[in-house]
Amino acid sequence: MTLEATRPGPRLPDFPWDTIATQAAHARSHPDGVVDLSVGTPIDPVPEVVQRALGDVSDQPGYPATHGTPALRVAAEGALERRFGVTGLDPDAVLPTIGSKELVAWLPTLLGIGPGDVVAIPELAYPTYEVGAQLAGAEVVRLADGAAPPAGTRLVWLNSPSNPTGRTLSPDALVAAVAAAREAGAVVASDECYLALGWEAEPVSVLHPSVRGERLDGLLAVHSLSKSSNLAGYRAGFVTGDPQLVRGLLEVRKHAGMIMPRPVQAAMTAALLDDEHVSAQKALYGRRRAQLKRALLTAGFRVDHSEAGLYLWVSRDEDAWTTLDWFADRGILVAPGTFYGPGGAQHVRISLTAPDERVTAAVARLS
Repeated sequence: MTLEATRPGPRLPDFPWDTIATQAAHARSHPDGVVDLSVGTPIDPVPEVVQRALGDVSDQPGYPATHGTPALRVAAEGALERRFGVTGLDPDAVLPTIGSKELVAWLPTLLGIGPGDVVAIPELAYPTYEVGAQLAGAEVVRLADGAAPPAGTRLVWLNSPSNPTGRTLSPDALVAAVAAAREAGAVVASDECYLALGWEAEPVSVLHPSVRGERLDGLLAVHSLSKSSNLAGYRAGFVTGDPQLVRGLLEVRKHAGMIMPRPVQAAMTAALLDDEHVSAQKALYGRRRAQLKRALLTAGFRVDHSEAGLYLWVSRDEDAWTTLDWFADRGILVAPGTFYGPGGAQHVRISLTAPDERVTAAVARLS
């Protein structure tokens, strides 16, 4: 038996960020250093209230609960109501996850989706939606705007605000998407990691009463504290919605040992109880966004969508890799739109997550 024959798991595409190593090296060779606007990695300090909460339970030796502490679940339910107007949730239907990416990657498998099933994702989408379907052995279908999922669809991913485009879906569009998914017998998973970052539009949760009405069945909302609270390194996220679906996910995760560490649960609870740091962080991103957007427009680029979220979706109607090289020549690293689907072939994604000094440097180079 050859080594290739024993290769574990499904064949997955190359990890996207590995494919821009040449451009990354070129950008880093700039005399004034690289400005990395490619990955949306938070660079601002972790809020002090979160750091204190993490340390306060660092001496607790027992196994943490997969379901999270009651305080964490109540804090998550309260934050969704205060920040986004989501009412009527049961705190028991909140389940902490080790960041949102691991849930996105494993959700099809956790839901029992497999070969012969279909997972529907947006036409332009976070790559891990597709990877999660591939890990489960399911077929992937990219849905154009307003398109209904095909027969055999078991899971429909929504993402508003979108990564990469920053586009938001109106309540009416979300209602229509939920209705189409239910007609197909599919679960709706709404990736709402950027919900707190509305700029020219106010994003709405799929769990908001204007979208779900009186029904939660078949609905899941995925949340992350990586962006709004600078907790990417903590791996702090949660999923909530349909109580029956959440109970099923909890049972599987108990068996699989998918447990958020106890200190992170405490840190996450503190972050969910405090809205002040979320507003302050949004203001920081807003200032960086305004600077970069002005400079990009002056440099001859078009900014499409981008009314919310952590990115600017930029084009000048040329191949994305040509644009990537143009930025790298100026010591700026961005992400090609092809990472997110064929429809991104003439766009690049520009992140707002760089220190103020690096944003200023990028603006000077674009000018």
